[in-house]
Amino acid sequence: MYSVKIRSHIMIAHSLPHPGFGPAQQMHGATYVVDATFSAPRLNEMNIVIDIDKATRMLDEALAPLRYKNLDELPEFKGKLTTTELLAAHIHNAVSTACPGIFAGILKITLGESHVAWAAYENAV
Repeated sequence: MYSVKIRSHIMIAHSLPHPGFGPAQQMHGATYVVDATFSAPRLNEMNIVIDIDKATRMLDEALAPLRYKNLDELPEFKGKLTTTELLAAHIHNAVSTACPGIFAGILKITLGESHVAWAAYENAV
């Protein structure tokens, strides 16, 4: 399996209003390191998994609506706990919509919440 990984980051604010989240129930900020890993069993006709520039632009476009936003105020997250896992799936879905004709394979989105905690969502596109 071949892979290409693109890295970016986002800064957001949100709250996690559920007793299981302790102090994180209150409004707080987070800076996530975001990795998008594109994997395929074979290289394409150009001997690449995906064009790195296109992959970078796809990830940037997926992250743009989240940058410097309070996720509690965005309609797509109304009534949802915006956990790291949920955000990874949300970003995966956004990147996946740009993939047809550019990439076919497995896409894994990994969010680094801190230097010791990471969450990911992986699925075929």
